[in-house]
Amino acid sequence: MKQGKEVENPESRFFALLLAAAKLPGVRINREAYLRSALSRRCSEDDIRRAVEETPAAAGIPGEVLDRVANDSIRYETAKVSALSAAAGIPGIMALPATVPADTAQYVGHMLRIAQKLAYLYSWPDLFSDEGDDVDDATKGVLTLFFGVMFGTKSANVAVGKVAGMMAEQVAKKLPQKALTHGVVYPMVKRVAGYLGVRMTTQSFATTVSKAIPLVGAAVSGGLTLATYLPMAKRLKRHLAGLPLAQPSGRVMEGEVVEDQAPFPTPRAEQHGAEVTEVELEEPQP
Repeated sequence: MKQGKEVENPESRFFALLLAAAKLPGVRINREAYLRSALSRRCSEDDIRRAVEETPAAAGIPGEVLDRVANDSIRYETAKVSALSAAAGIPGIMALPATVPADTAQYVGHMLRIAQKLAYLYSWPDLFSDEGDDVDDATKGVLTLFFGVMFGTKSANVAVGKVAGMMAEQVAKKLPQKALTHGVVYPMVKRVAGYLGVRMTTQSFATTVSKAIPLVGAAVSGGLTLATYLPMAKRLKRHLAGLPLAQPSGRVMEGEVVEDQAPFPTPRAEQHGAEVTEVELEEPQP
């Protein structure tokens, strides 16, 4: 009975979907290869080398250049996920049991792809540093918060700002493991995961309805994906670009955060006048 409840728990359901999507072929982005390819047309070889070895912020790459590269990546991933979603809608209602789970997994996979690309452009460290299929808890936590930002939850915005602040203050090149797994940010990770589990269930239902009629379902499904994925990717871009970590002063060197620190103030956190654990999850504002 207990196991059944765990399966139905929105938090557990979201984490299961996240981990399954992370194992799909082509989902994980090689940080060095991506930065070299994405910056090759707009930056010097010396700047690219420094961006790879340290961060784009440390390399002094202008924000407007990073924004253009980010927009290119967003357009590419949006076109790809929309086309795949439309293709999944062609068979119609008889194929729903097979197409809907696959469509959901590839949608989350493309959310992971754009989250990684934007994170690397805006000076976050390698999120998948090992070769295995396992995703460590810190990476799972920060990806959950990125998804929360994409879905428009203010608490996720504040939590991501805290993590970025810790990294900038501690000149860290790795995610703050303790804060993301047992520290001040961890309660927010769990709450955001539960919220996303509920939201994604609702979104999956909408996707199922859109696929009920062949061909018409393909057009509606692709359009629905376009209408949701694009603004979510842009929302994450805006937030990451505005963090101190993305600024030239947020240079990252070797090291790792080993202690939880007092909350680092961010403009967004000060605006809401609340600690991260006190900010309520909210629906995205229109």
